[in-house]
Amino acid sequence: MRRASATLLLSLALPLLAQAADGLNYGVRINAPGRLDNLLEENLDLVRYRGNPRTDREQLRRMVRTAPNQIKTLLATEGYYSPEVAVRLDDSGATPQVIVDVTPGEPVLVGAVEIVLNGFESSPESPFDKEGLKAGWTLPAGDVFRQDEWERAKRAILRAVVQTRYPRAQMTESVATVDPDTHRALLRVALDSGPEMRFGELKIEGLKRYPEAVIRNLNKIKPGDVYSEAELQAFQARLQDTGYFSAVEVTADLNTVIAAQQEAAEEKRTGAAPPATLGPVPLLVHVVENKRKNASVGLGISTNTGGRASVSYDDLAIWGLRLKSSLTLEQKKQTARGDFYFPTTADGYNDSFGAALERNDVEGETTRSASIYAKRAWGTPLLERSISAEYLNESKTVAGDGSSHAMSLPVTYAVTWRKLDNLIFPSRGYVLNATAGGALLPVLTDEKFLRFTARGITYRPLNARNLFIFRAELGALASSTKNGVPATYLFRAGGDNSVRGYAYQELGVQEGTATVGGRYLATASAEYQYWFRPTWGAAVFYDAGNAADSLSDIHPKSGYGIGARYKSPVGPINVDVAYGHAVRKARLHFSLGFTF
Repeated sequence: MRRASATLLLSLALPLLAQAADGLNYGVRINAPGRLDNLLEENLDLVRYRGNPRTDREQLRRMVRTAPNQIKTLLATEGYYSPEVAVRLDDSGATPQVIVDVTPGEPVLVGAVEIVLNGFESSPESPFDKEGLKAGWTLPAGDVFRQDEWERAKRAILRAVVQTRYPRAQMTESVATVDPDTHRALLRVALDSGPEMRFGELKIEGLKRYPEAVIRNLNKIKPGDVYSEAELQAFQARLQDTGYFSAVEVTADLNTVIAAQQEAAEEKRTGAAPPATLGPVPLLVHVVENKRKNASVGLGISTNTGGRASVSYDDLAIWGLRLKSSLTLEQKKQTARGDFYFPTTADGYNDSFGAALERNDVEGETTRSASIYAKRAWGTPLLERSISAEYLNESKTVAGDGSSHAMSLPVTYAVTWRKLDNLIFPSRGYVLNATAGGALLPVLTDEKFLRFTARGITYRPLNARNLFIFRAELGALASSTKNGVPATYLFRAGGDNSVRGYAYQELGVQEGTATVGGRYLATASAEYQYWFRPTWGAAVFYDAGNAADSLSDIHPKSGYGIGARYKSPVGPINVDVAYGHAVRKARLHFSLGFTF
C-alpha cells in the first residue's frame, strides 16, 4: 500500500518538476500599432522571461502588475508620452495568456530647438560658420521626439565640431522639456568650444629605408592650418596608396595636447586666464614600412585573352625609385614590362618611366612590339591628368597579307573626370576620360598621325534596387595612310568591356581572313541592374559598336544578354551571357570591377 502511494505521488510530482525546470509556460499577445509592436516584443519583461526556469505563477502576476509602467517608459522613447495601456492575465485555460492592449495616442513633436554656442570665435582669416552648424541639427521642430534620435542629434553636432578646429569642445548642457498636455518637447543644447587647435610641424616615426620625401611631399597640411580630422584622414589615405607602408597612422601629437592642458590647468589654479588657443600641435605620422622586395606568382583565366600565368617582382628602393615588374603569359597576349616610379614631388607630380615587350595574336593578326615611355601624372581622384611620351617599335604579320614594320614616337595628353558616390561600388554619378595626342615630328616615326579618344559611363539609379548604366566610347585617328602607323594605335571592338557577345577585339577591318584595327571606333551600351539583395543582383544589357577605316563604314554590330552581379570584397564581379547578333552565337563574359 505504501509502495502504491509513493508511486502515485511520484507520477503527480514529475510533471510539476518538469514544468519547474522549463519555467512556466504562458503566452503573450501584444496589440500595438506599427513599429511599437516590435519594440515591446523585443524589450518587455513578459516576453524576455517567458520560459525562464525561475518564472512561476507569482512571478508572472508581478510582471503583469509592473508591465504598464514599463510599457509607458518604452513608448516614451518613441515619442508617445500619454498612451492608454491595459494588461490582463487570462488564467482560465491550461496555458495562461497575457493580453497587452496599447493605444499610443498623439506623439510628442519637437516644438523648438535652442542651440547655444559659447566660444567658436571667428576671424576674417579663420571664419567659423555658426549658423551652418545650427542648420545641420538633425532633429528639427516638427519631428517626432524620439529618444534615440535625440541622442543621435547631440552626438552629430558635437562630432561636427570636434572634427574641425575645436577638438576639445564639450557639450555643457542638453535638456529636453516634454509637456504631455501640449505634446511638445522644447530642446536646449549648449556647446563650449574650448581652445582652438592649429597644426604645427610634421613629425615622422617609423622610417628606416625610404626617404622622408615620400611622406613630406604628400602632406598638404601646412603649419598654422586649423585642425581638421578630414585632412588627417585624406593625408593618411594618400600615404597608404603609395605602397611603401603596411600600416599608416596620422594624428595630432596628443602628448603636446596633454602638456598644454596641464599648463592651462596650472595657470588657472594660480589665477591666470586659460589660453583661448593651444599652441601649434605637431602633426604626427607613424608608419610601418612594407618589405622592400616582394615576388609573387599567379594563375588565372580571362574570357578575353584565355588562360593566364604571371610572375611579378617589386622593389621599393632602387636608386630611390620604386620598381614594379611583371611577366604575363596569356593565350592571346604575352607581356614583359618594368616600371620605375619616382616619389611624388612637393608639387603633387607623379613621374614614372618604363619599358615593355609585348606579343599579341588576335583574329589572324600577330604583332610584336618593344616600347619605352616616360609619364607625368597629377591631380586628384576627381580630376586626373597626365602627359606621356612613348617610343614604340612594332612588327606585324597579317594572315594571308604578309608582314610589315612600323615605329612611332607619339606624345599623349589624358584627362579623367570622376563624380561618383563610391569609387569601388558606384551607383550614382559619372566618369569621363579623353585623350589627345599623336606623332607629329618625323623623328623615330614612320607615319605622322593624330589620335583622339573619348569614353564615358554614367550611373542612373531609380531607387536602391534599380539601376541603369549607360556607356559609350569614341575614337578617331588622322593620318595620310595607315601604313606605318603601329597597330597599337588603331581601333578594334568586342570583348568583356566593349561589345559583349563577340570575342576579344573581333570587330574591326577585314583584311583577307584576318581582322585588323581601323581608324574610327564607336561603341555604346545600355544596362539595367536589379539588386534583389544588398550584394547580389541581376542584369540585362544591349551593346552595339564597331571599328572601321571611315565613318560611313561603321556598321554597328549588336550583342545582348543577361548577367549576374556580386559585390565582392575586392570589387564588383560581373558574369554575363551575351548573344552576338552578327555571329549568331552566345558567349560567356567575366569581368572584375566596373566596366569602363
